[in-house]
Amino acid sequence: MEENEKKENLQNFKTVQNPSTYKEVYKTEKKKNSGFGRNFLLPFFSGVLGCSLVLGTCFGIPSIKSKLFDSNVSNISSNSNNLENNGYVKQTSLENYSDTSVYAANKILPSIVGIKVEYSVNSLLSMFGSKGQSTTATATGSGIIISDDGYILTNNHIVATSSSESYYEVSEATKLTVTLFNDETEYEAKIIGTDEQTDLAVIKIEKTGLSKAEFADSDSIKVGEFAMAVGNPLGMESSITCGVISAVNREVTDSDGKKYNLIQTDAAINSGNSGGALVNSEGKVVGINTLKLSGTGIEGMGFAIPINSTTDITSQLIQYSKVKRPYVGISGIDLDEKTAEQYKLVVGIYVKSVDDFSAGEKAGIKIGDVIIEADGKKISTMDELNEIKNTHKIGDEMKIKVNRNGEEKELTITLGEQP
Repeated sequence: MEENEKKENLQNFKTVQNPSTYKEVYKTEKKKNSGFGRNFLLPFFSGVLGCSLVLGTCFGIPSIKSKLFDSNVSNISSNSNNLENNGYVKQTSLENYSDTSVYAANKILPSIVGIKVEYSVNSLLSMFGSKGQSTTATATGSGIIISDDGYILTNNHIVATSSSESYYEVSEATKLTVTLFNDETEYEAKIIGTDEQTDLAVIKIEKTGLSKAEFADSDSIKVGEFAMAVGNPLGMESSITCGVISAVNREVTDSDGKKYNLIQTDAAINSGNSGGALVNSEGKVVGINTLKLSGTGIEGMGFAIPINSTTDITSQLIQYSKVKRPYVGISGIDLDEKTAEQYKLVVGIYVKSVDDFSAGEKAGIKIGDVIIEADGKKISTMDELNEIKNTHKIGDEMKIKVNRNGEEKELTITLGEQP
């Protein structure tokens, strides 16, 4: 029985291993494999090989390679030119931004000075009720060299501050010293002229050969343009901070109620930066750092006086030690519609007082008049009247229209000099 099973198994094995049968099976499998290779693998590898040859040829032949890359570069350049032609600043790389900062800093730093001011502080009351003693206090600020023979432009509030409170009194500056870039020598300075209205002042040291700052056209700056603030914050000389122009012609009111049209920037401005420069990418001055907003939730809001607005002021401070301004000689109250209706008047400026011998008195302005026009323009605030007045020079004529007891009268003012 066992022998029969062995024979049967052997016969079956021979059947499977029959050469002709195996050959048929092999041919069938080979046929299937060759069909897959011809239909899929061969086209795939051929495509890869073809792409490799094309790319290798293109990058191996300089003329083809240069055409490929030059076309991309020309597209980028074309886009940049379009931006420039449309009034925007041409884009630049981060590497170029760093180079710009270095260039601007090296350009302006030799023209920036540190200012130290000494004051006398008198204590008005002591612990025992008698007058206290006088002590000396110091403050620091910055300035911009505007001539090679020692004239320096800075803020009025740095060099001409004086105040008194209930318990102390601060004098005007008793001593003024200037430190130059990379020079530890302290040069004593004198005040040439100050102007509280614009918060500008000019001081001078007796030294020649100084590095005069270059001015840019502050009327042409754009929002988003590069900006660098340079000065001596907290006594740390020759410090710079970088940012952009955040806004132009920003109307800001200071703590004393004075209004300014300023350049806004997010370049950090700290105590001691006042009087320093705000410069553009060429290291040219576009503004004078003057104040910043601070408090909870406030970040990066600094302001600078546009340099174009300082040139006439500076020349007058050097020539006259003050700014000569046209003068009317009245004080007034702004009347809006609600107030005017309440007092049965018209919208305009109610004349509260008229200075003796002033241009206003000579023109015939009277207390109780309501000024409604100046130089043909409707006005309703003292700020508007002053804005029109400041477009004139001393001795010019300015026409105004007043409402007096319900009747309109035209008057001509010959502007005098502000005392």
